Amino acid sequence: MAAAEAVMAAAVVLAAVVAAAAAAAQAEVRWEVSYLTLEPLGRAQKVIAINNQFPGPLLNVTTNQNVRVNVQNNLDEPLLITWDGIQMRMNSWQDGVSGTNCPIPPGWNWTYQFQLKDQIGSFFYFPSLGLQRAAGGYGPITVNNRATVPVPFGQPDGDITLFIGDWYTNSHIELRNMLDDGKDLRVPDAVLINGKGPYRYDTALVPDDLQYETVGVEPGKTYRFRVHNVGISTSLNFRIQNHNMLLVEAEGTYTNQQNYTNLDIHVGQSCSFLVTMDQNASTDYYIVASPRFVSNPQWSQVTGVALLQYSNSKGKASGPLPDAPNDYYDKYYSINQAKSIRMNTSAGAARQNPQGSFHYGSINITHTFVLMNEVPLRINGNRRRTINRISYSPPETPLRLADLHNLSGVYTTDFPAMPSDMPAKIASSALNASYKGFLEIIFQNNDTDVQTYHLDGYSFFVVGMDYGLWTPDRRNEYNRWDAISRCTTQVFPGGWTAVLVSLDNVGLWNLRAEKLDNWYRGQEVYVKVADPLGYNITEMIMPDNVLYCGLLKDRQKPQIHESNSKSSAQAEAGWSNRLLATVMLVVAAVIFS
Repeated sequence: MAAAEAVMAAAVVLAAVVAAAAAAAQAEVRWEVSYLTLEPLGRAQKVIAINNQFPGPLLNVTTNQNVRVNVQNNLDEPLLITWDGIQMRMNSWQDGVSGTNCPIPPGWNWTYQFQLKDQIGSFFYFPSLGLQRAAGGYGPITVNNRATVPVPFGQPDGDITLFIGDWYTNSHIELRNMLDDGKDLRVPDAVLINGKGPYRYDTALVPDDLQYETVGVEPGKTYRFRVHNVGISTSLNFRIQNHNMLLVEAEGTYTNQQNYTNLDIHVGQSCSFLVTMDQNASTDYYIVASPRFVSNPQWSQVTGVALLQYSNSKGKASGPLPDAPNDYYDKYYSINQAKSIRMNTSAGAARQNPQGSFHYGSINITHTFVLMNEVPLRINGNRRRTINRISYSPPETPLRLADLHNLSGVYTTDFPAMPSDMPAKIASSALNASYKGFLEIIFQNNDTDVQTYHLDGYSFFVVGMDYGLWTPDRRNEYNRWDAISRCTTQVFPGGWTAVLVSLDNVGLWNLRAEKLDNWYRGQEVYVKVADPLGYNITEMIMPDNVLYCGLLKDRQKPQIHESNSKSSAQAEAGWSNRLLATVMLVVAAVIFS
């Protein structure tokens, strides 16, 4: 009787929770993904646009909001949209990568449904298949604090998003073919800012009549600049001429507030700054994104330049661009700069309690993974990238679907947790991790260029980085109090970066190189975080609209286009019912265990 009463009481509470979740404010949008012909560098080329916008539209949402994004694929190839930094709590079904989702076929649409659970900050979305991000398809995600949780700085007078990234006049298909032919990508043609070419700061380098980005501001006001490096493979140094940039947030974590005159932002990383318009308005000012960690003289011609324009400006920007630091004379400049980015432990974030109250430094590590990348290797005659001598090859059937349907032979779970000198191989292999474990990951970079790694489903504490070979005694150097928590970290050439992460999110999660050429050539692995009670116990059950492919393709039903509010309401009701079913399973497992 007591158990039955407990179940009834839990059911009442859970019904209230689900009802509250269903009644929460909704964000619902429809996106049409298609090609658009533009001339960012003065010659016509096809870019990937969303609702005819390049970059795509802002997804402006609030903590704990439920989001529905209906994506219509008007491309001539399959499509997936992934949400860089959005953790998809208990819901890897919505992650938008090949290990968890079948792609949306050309001409089809599919609706992503997820909750922005306990997150704030600056993120972005992009297409995750086949180098498509090299053609665009990206856009901003801003997750705002709830009204009850204060932001640790005054309300800015405006919010400005800047996408910076290297760009080729070659199509993403041509770039794919180059990589498939064993060639490395050459020096990019430019760095774009918000999809536009550079301002003509040098008449010898920049052709006339290029459209460039102009950021209009009012004197004396303060703006929040959200800056995302959405490029292909190039680390960039970002700066605004004569203006200090007060760093306040990095990928969902409020930072200790400190001024920078420039900041290295690596591929896949996002930062936000407060910038006060406190300069003389006699001229416009340069906004610059220039390549880092490159030595070829051609790279000096690949610089993104936009204009900061005061409303009372008296003239055009002129003179040399503001200087970037030179790592070839001081290689520790960038690594010391990265270490200076710390978490604001006194600020709230998604909840009222301070985000720094999670004392990660006092938790025992349950498992260590040392993940080493190397220079490109020849495997079966192909030029490939590896982690621990494994070059990942995505199977036709997503790993998560294979698990659900008990399919064998789709992938293995024998990915090595430590480097070895075994022969390199191409494989579909996942890395087994323990639910509720506290994981230490060491990224060891045995290559000559900067690497950036991203982990879906989580943010991690970046507790240490340095040059040389990581050894266990380097743990004595870890920052165990206010390390920045983010989802993408850089690893310097010939160096290592250590992160700590609490494995509290069941699912299969993509850990990848954010540099598109490395990712395409196999520098990724899926981290399998399975609950011992079984899948679909502590995660949301499979969505009603799941797509099938590979070994499960015969299960796929004909496309039903979502075109009216009735179908939308039905889908929302289905989402709420799945949430209720999932939570009831959890309670039943707890009560009767």
